[in-house]
Amino acid sequence: MLRFHSRSARFALASAVLLFAASVGTTGQVATKHPAPVKATLVWADEFNGPDGSAPDSTRWTALENGSGFGNNELEYYTPRPANVRLEKGNLVLTAIKESYTGKDGTRAYTSGRIETRGKFELTYGRVEARIKVPKGQGIWPAFWMLGADFEAKPWPACGEIDIMENIGSEPGKIHGSLHGPGYSGGNPLTGIYTLPATERFSDTFHVFAVDWQPGEIRFYVDGILFETQKAADLPAGKPWVFDHSFFVLFDLAVGGFWPGVPDATTEFPQTMLVDYVRVYKLEMPK
Repeated sequence: MLRFHSRSARFALASAVLLFAASVGTTGQVATKHPAPVKATLVWADEFNGPDGSAPDSTRWTALENGSGFGNNELEYYTPRPANVRLEKGNLVLTAIKESYTGKDGTRAYTSGRIETRGKFELTYGRVEARIKVPKGQGIWPAFWMLGADFEAKPWPACGEIDIMENIGSEPGKIHGSLHGPGYSGGNPLTGIYTLPATERFSDTFHVFAVDWQPGEIRFYVDGILFETQKAADLPAGKPWVFDHSFFVLFDLAVGGFWPGVPDATTEFPQTMLVDYVRVYKLEMPK
């Protein structure tokens, strides 16, 4: 969905071997297994293990203060206050609160948190994963995503957007993995859905969301299960693949918007999005 910008364990940096077992996801797709182990070298990570109540590491993240709605009709004002963005018990905590807040973009009825690595860490290709417990409720919209670092020179969607995980409150058992680019953006992205068994919700516990990003191909995973693959070769004629350059990483917890709709009487506040870790690996794929 449209989310453009003008919109716990400790691990050393080391090599690891990732193996993907074949299994059936609830989307009905069978997760493929790589023909050989994938060597993955951890190149960047944040375990969010700072003191309780502290801000995320400012050498890695910027916490936004913005109430523009980001072109999505979002209702929150993002602030860097500890009430909205903080570390707690080894997690990043983004909290959406129902409260009036006035800033440079006017007054909003909700506040929340959004952090990004823009200008501090950018990557081209690799495995990007995070362990997240999403919030719940009508009108609540958490996301783990990446945006093309050239978005100022090439405004969205030409810069590209990779939505590793999006969830909306009206779909508690589903997450969406999507790509946005010229000719496939907004309400018509390249997308896939992973669905939990009927009685489960993503807000019940932590899950690991990831993409493996290679030249011309991006694969989406939930808890190691491959549920979606998008390839440049599969794009319709004339639609450009805009994912072969640097991107930066974002987490946000939006309230409202064209896609999730507005909170209603059933929506409880505050709502929190917990991120246990985020890790980025350089991949050596089998030939």
